Amino acid sequence: MRRWRGVENTPQDWPGGVVTIGFFDGVHLGHRRIVGRAVELARQRGQRSTVLTFDPHPAEVLRPGTHPAQLTTLRYKAELLAAIGVDALCVAPFTLEFSRIPAEEFVRQVLVGRLRATTVVVGENFTYGHRAAGNVESLARDGRAEGFEVEGIGLVRADEKVLSSTEIRRRVAAGDVEGAAAALGRPHRVEGVVVHGDARGRTIGYPTANLQCAPWSAIPDDGVYAGFASWSDQRRAAAISIGTNPTFEGRDRRVEAFLLDFDGDLYGEYMTYEFTRRLRPTLRFDSVDELVEQMGRDVDATRSATLPV
Repeated sequence: MRRWRGVENTPQDWPGGVVTIGFFDGVHLGHRRIVGRAVELARQRGQRSTVLTFDPHPAEVLRPGTHPAQLTTLRYKAELLAAIGVDALCVAPFTLEFSRIPAEEFVRQVLVGRLRATTVVVGENFTYGHRAAGNVESLARDGRAEGFEVEGIGLVRADEKVLSSTEIRRRVAAGDVEGAAAALGRPHRVEGVVVHGDARGRTIGYPTANLQCAPWSAIPDDGVYAGFASWSDQRRAAAISIGTNPTFEGRDRRVEAFLLDFDGDLYGEYMTYEFTRRLRPTLRFDSVDELVEQMGRDVDATRSATLPV
């Protein structure tokens, strides 16, 4: 998949084709329907498919301080889009200036002038341009004038609700990682660099890798989770703890994992933690011995929860 930052940097040899537009946080099942349709159309017509996405989240620019938790980093989003079969990813820096482009100019300058769209595929609730003045109806009208087709895709619904990134963030924040996984089509994950912690885990027989998560990460509710830790070409089942370590009067909220059947130094590694099941809430124990006993049970539960089906 080809990648470039800024619509003005679209390669001169890029032939254009089918374009789809969105922030696509999570690349969840609803997003996959839209992006998958764009890829399908491009292949049927012998064209290329392009995803136009944005960085940072528009909310942070339009309403500073309201940046929502993100389900995927930009690098993971690109990985997921490439797996669907997207040919190119254009990341447009979202700025106040960009947000003020009138809807008609967005069509002419971005979709036609830069990305050379022959077809545009979007969700049925898509809006664009200054103050979100454009919608699917106006896009189709402008498309007829500019020579491209428009296809609006119906939204995916689950449990009588529209499947959305907002709803998935709510599930993650509540610790419902299984519900989040059902909507994402895969386990939710966080990623970042392993940094030094208090090193208490090593002294009690359960060394943990303390993850400094990427900014704005959607981190599940405090508790202990079964899941997997991955880095380089390795993957291990892991008991993942999120919280402040109340047994030790901790104050900093941390995301740390005990990797099953692993002994090694992970400091400085870039890792991902996947959450498959919530095992229990964060608890305060009266003694270290009680904590160690519970951690043993957590590891057993993790092993059972991560066995191949």
